[in-house]
Amino acid sequence: MPRRLNELREFMKGYPNAYAEDRNNPEAQSDERKGLPSPPLQKPYDERASVLIDLPDPGEVCLTQENIRDLIRQRRSLRAYADSAIPLKGLSYLLWATQGVHAIPKHRTWSLRSVPSAGARHPYETYLHVSRVSDLTPGLYRYLPLSHQLLSLGTRESLREELFVLTDREDFVADAPVTFIWSCIPYRGEWRYHTMSHKSMLIDAGHICQNLALAAESMGYGSCAIGGYWQEGADRFIGADGQDEYVVYMASVGKRLGSEAD
Repeated sequence: MPRRLNELREFMKGYPNAYAEDRNNPEAQSDERKGLPSPPLQKPYDERASVLIDLPDPGEVCLTQENIRDLIRQRRSLRAYADSAIPLKGLSYLLWATQGVHAIPKHRTWSLRSVPSAGARHPYETYLHVSRVSDLTPGLYRYLPLSHQLLSLGTRESLREELFVLTDREDFVADAPVTFIWSCIPYRGEWRYHTMSHKSMLIDAGHICQNLALAAESMGYGSCAIGGYWQEGADRFIGADGQDEYVVYMASVGKRLGSEAD
């Protein structure tokens, strides 16, 4: 077997000695074990200089399908979307389903959300490329799960073309009403699980995207998970440095052609 393939297989297993840390070797200990403070639960932003958009109550959304068995059975990747806009309350529901916060302890070292995460670390940030969402200016946004708001990152004429190029010229991604872009801030996981964290953080991405797929289906929408993209271009697109934050996963969402779902 090629050495590289063997290394990748071992990576999938995680680090076998992660729970037998050498307390005499600081390099083999997590920062939590060292007593260092936990990283913030949400990427900081300048509150005074930011444009924030309050999101509607996700409970206001009328679901077209609530039977989980039917949702799982009918889920398919959708790569063609209607020209109509997604309502803002629908986007609110999708964001709540994928990263909604349900509880935060007083010490604020973890959070309970709509998706599971190893150690409740939740290392992902959600960015949105918005083309057609009612009551929302097209552009780039970041979701603030702690307050259930959107942070406007502005717009530029090249956004659509940039997304088109970095996803290997996929029109359905660039032209979708909304494209979710999930970035990872790895230190949130590393702080607790050190070398074991990276496998867990990749697993977390799957939880998020599956919730998005099922939530979209429950409203009569469709989605498509996107794992292939130009890494440097994707990081630059959302303003990530590619080291302490980088894109891991994407998904496009929209109404089905001919659908009246709202």
